[in-house]
Amino acid sequence: MKAIVTGASGGLGLEFAKLLAADGHDLVLIARSGDKLGRIAADLLSQHRIAIDVIVRDLGTPDAAARIVERVPSCDILINNAGFANHGRFDTIPAERLREELLLDVVTLTELCRSYLPGMRERGAGRILNVASTAGFLPGPFGAVYYASKAYVLSFSQAIAEEARGSGVTVTCLAPGATATGFADRAEMRSTLLFKLPTANAADVARAGYRAMLAGKDLEIPGISNKLLPYLLHFTPRRLALWLSRKTIEQ
Repeated sequence: MKAIVTGASGGLGLEFAKLLAADGHDLVLIARSGDKLGRIAADLLSQHRIAIDVIVRDLGTPDAAARIVERVPSCDILINNAGFANHGRFDTIPAERLREELLLDVVTLTELCRSYLPGMRERGAGRILNVASTAGFLPGPFGAVYYASKAYVLSFSQAIAEEARGSGVTVTCLAPGATATGFADRAEMRSTLLFKLPTANAADVARAGYRAMLAGKDLEIPGISNKLLPYLLHFTPRRLALWLSRKTIEQ
């Protein structure tokens, strides 16, 4: 079976690649960093008897999904993990950075699902795992586009999961809280309250998402406190929720 992992050069993507390799899946690893992907592929090949294809590509471009599908026409497992956040006041962030964020976090993810899902349905088997975030459960002042993007991923994933029900294809959405990866550094959020508080271990989060995918679950929220968040928000006044959200990521 062939599995595609986007954002595979570190963090959750790397952990997903390790789990898939251990289960004997051939891999297609995609990220911008060729050097990192090369080292990861060599390490996994030394431990497992699998095939690995490395694709060096920026997925935050308009034609990213089409180029991936040209290279890899079909897959059995698709893990849409790649994503990044722009941090700051919305009207001060360069427009091209916001566009790149939307292309990567929303457009490419959607287009990859649209490209591979029909083949999965035709074969009567396949798994898709889309990585969202607990950020998708509420608006995020000073992270407005990222939080909105993850709300899209949550809604989109659960909708197509229901559409695929009974087809042999499952769609799982993983919604972790703050996790110890390179995400905070790229988003310049390391000094925010959100990442000053204890963060989850990337290997643990990936394992939870991977198990949920294998079980065919629609949604996995790792961690007890994270699981409580959607329910607590139902009883929290909207204005208070917005204020708390702002305080966790405002610098």
